[in-house]
Amino acid sequence: MDNKCLLIINPISGTTNKRGLDKRVARRLESLGLEIETAWTTARGDATRLAGRAVAEGYHTVIAAGGDGTVNETARALCGSDVRLGIIPCGSGNGLARHLDIPIDIEGALDIIAADCPVACDYGTVNSQPFFCTFGVGFDAAVSHKFARQRRRGPLSYLHSTFREFVKYHADEYTISANGQLLTERAFLVAVCNASQYGNNAYIAPHASMTDGLLDVTIVHQGNPLTTALVGVDLLTGYIDRNILIHTFRTSAATISRTDKGPAHIDGEPLVLPETIEVACHPRQLTIYTNPNERPFRPILTPLSSMLRDFRLAAGRLFHHN
Repeated sequence: MDNKCLLIINPISGTTNKRGLDKRVARRLESLGLEIETAWTTARGDATRLAGRAVAEGYHTVIAAGGDGTVNETARALCGSDVRLGIIPCGSGNGLARHLDIPIDIEGALDIIAADCPVACDYGTVNSQPFFCTFGVGFDAAVSHKFARQRRRGPLSYLHSTFREFVKYHADEYTISANGQLLTERAFLVAVCNASQYGNNAYIAPHASMTDGLLDVTIVHQGNPLTTALVGVDLLTGYIDRNILIHTFRTSAATISRTDKGPAHIDGEPLVLPETIEVACHPRQLTIYTNPNERPFRPILTPLSSMLRDFRLAAGRLFHHN
């Protein structure tokens, strides 16, 4: 395998300006011997097509610069190959990057790639469609559909969509077959997680691992408005698995059934799925540049540290802009 590297940039992901990003990446990584080629996406599916070409032509690395949707499109073409995935998080939530402790700034993310610590990671499928961070049905899927229709992006817009959906949302009934057991649950949401969070430091499966060959399933039951709202608090502290409305388990595969087809999301991207949903884990099929100094998850401390880094980064951008 040669030293060619394809940089795929989604120019409309998140809220950051991507102008000059290709030159910054080339300056940082060409000194390490990588030959950088840049491609800009213009439509859904472009990243998959571009990454697939890189696999066919024997590239060493493909770097996805965008949000979790861009990472998903890129990574799905790399699964099962020897091509490495680098991530430059430029999206609204950046759940996969945050799980892997990849900094949410360009130079920090490039440092991770330059550190050259590739790890063979798991991915999941939903009715044969790949996901790398989280898949969900229920409330989180309804929020994803609402957020996708918003003109403005970013955490505040996502929070607005969440509150508007929370006021009117009602639980649905799901039947889940996993680990030789059959569960029938009336749930606010069912999340199947390969990584620990949705993004923006919202930890739906705080102790999920991308290298254990298992998916973490989190079932949130319907409570009263107060207890359900407190689940949102526990999402941000990392204590959701201790909440009385939560049922969690790990499995390599599961079947989720519901009475009607309806909204779902894969890595935050909305879609509609049929009544029967098959999920499965595919161990060690995707090689990702990860943080060699990744810190273990600790409730409250890890989310607080990440939020403080986000604040410093936002303040630095504001100061630089001014």
